[in-house]
Amino acid sequence: MGGVLAIFGSDALAGATQVAMMMIGFIAALVGLKNGLTWAEIEHSIIATSAKTTGPILIFLAVGSLIGSLMLSGAVPTLLYFGLNILSPTYFYPLACLICALVAICIGSSWTTAATVGVALIGVSYGFSLSPNITAGAIISGAYFGDKMSPLSETTNLAPAIAGSELFSHIRHMSWVSVPSFALAVLLFLLIGLNGSASGGDQASIAAFLQTLDDAFNISWINLVPVILLLWLATRQAPAFLAIMGVSVLACVFSLIFQLEVLVVFAGEQTTIGIIKAFWLVLYDGFAITTDNQSVNTLLSRGGMSSMVNMAWLVIASMTMTGVLEKIGFIDFLMRAMLGFVTSTASLIVATMATCLGVNVLTGDQYMSLVLPGQMWRAEFEKRNLHNLNLSRTLEDAGTLTSPLIPWNACGVFMAGSLSVATLDYLPFVFFNLINPVMALVFAFMNIKIIRVHASDKIRLQSHNNGQ
Repeated sequence: MGGVLAIFGSDALAGATQVAMMMIGFIAALVGLKNGLTWAEIEHSIIATSAKTTGPILIFLAVGSLIGSLMLSGAVPTLLYFGLNILSPTYFYPLACLICALVAICIGSSWTTAATVGVALIGVSYGFSLSPNITAGAIISGAYFGDKMSPLSETTNLAPAIAGSELFSHIRHMSWVSVPSFALAVLLFLLIGLNGSASGGDQASIAAFLQTLDDAFNISWINLVPVILLLWLATRQAPAFLAIMGVSVLACVFSLIFQLEVLVVFAGEQTTIGIIKAFWLVLYDGFAITTDNQSVNTLLSRGGMSSMVNMAWLVIASMTMTGVLEKIGFIDFLMRAMLGFVTSTASLIVATMATCLGVNVLTGDQYMSLVLPGQMWRAEFEKRNLHNLNLSRTLEDAGTLTSPLIPWNACGVFMAGSLSVATLDYLPFVFFNLINPVMALVFAFMNIKIIRVHASDKIRLQSHNNGQ
C-alpha cells in the first residue's frame, strides 16, 4: 500500500490503491489457506464485511445525484454567487471552517455538511483564486469539530455507548481537548489568510464569474430551499439515503419551475421526453454547462452517480482486504500484541489511540475504529480505575478524527469525492483533525483532565449496572 502511494501519489485512488488492496487480500487469503482455512470460510468473511458498506455506498451514489441536481436547480450557483459577494478573501479560510462547524453542530453530520455547504465553499475558493486544498482542509476541520460536538452525531452517540459513559458528559469531557484544538486550527487558517493575497485574485475575473452566474441562472434565495430542507431533515435524523435522494428529486422539480431555460439547454430540447431524459441524465451522469467563462463551466459541470462509482470500487476493495485480514486473525493479533506495551495511564491512552488509527487504516471503517478498540480496552480502563469518559473521548480523538485522513477509508473517500480534492492533497491542511490527537496525547502525558474513579464511585456504578 505504501509503495503504491509513493509511486502514484494523489492519482493512486484512480485504481492503483484498489488493486493494491485486492492483492493484499489475495496474499492474506493464501496465508489463510496455508493455515487451514477453506476458501468458503474466507469468502464468507469477505461477503459479511462487505455487507456493512452497502449503506455508505448507497449514500455515495445518492450524493453524486444530489450534487448534479443542486447544480441544475441553481442551488449551488446561488450559494456561489452570495458567497463571492459576502465572504472576504482574507478571512475566507477561518470563516469557511467556522461556517462548517456551525452547520455540523446543528445537523450532526460531517458528510452532509461537506456535500452541501462544503461544495459551495470549494466553488467560492476557485472564484477567489484561493487554494482548494486549504479550503477542503478548513471545511473538513469545521465539519468534524461540529460533528464531534453535536449530540445528533452518530459517532458522538456511538463512542459513549461503547465505552459506557453518558452522552452529554462525553461531549463536555471532549470539549477540554477539542475546543483548544479547534481554536488553534482557526488561528492557523486566519494566519494563512492574512499572509496570503489580500485581493484574493483578479477582481475583474471575480466580477466576470459573478456576471456569468447571473446570466446563466435565475439567482434567487428560493433556490436554496432544497439545501435548507436537507439540513432540516438531517436535524430530524431522517435516513440519509432517503433524505438525499428525496432532495435530489425535489431539486429537479425546482429546476423545472425556476431554471427552465437552463433545463431546456441541458436537455437539448423542450419536450416532455427531453425533460425527463435530462432529469435522468443529471442524476446518473451529473450536470454540464457551457458558457463563455471556462471557470464556471469547470466548476459547475460535475455530479451524478457515475462520479462516485470509482469511490464505491475503492470501498469494495477495502472491505475485501479487511474481510480476509480479519478472518486470518491478523487484526486481532496486532491488537492483542499492543497489550504488552501498556504500563501506565498515558501508555494505555496511546495504545488505544494507536489501535483506533490501526483499525481505521486496516478496515477503512470509522465505526469499526470506535467499536473494536472500545470493546478491547474498556476492561483495562476500568481495571486501572479510569472513568469511562476517558475511553469515550480517546475513541473519538483517534477514531473519528483520523478517518478522513486515510485515502481508502470511507470518510476519506467521501470527502475526496464530494469536494473534488484528493485526500493526500487536503491532508496537510486538516488542522483540527491533526492537532486534536496530538493535544489528547499531551493531556494524557501531563495527566490533564484524566478522570479517575474512586472506590465509592466504583461500588455505586457496579450497583447501578447490576440494577440494569
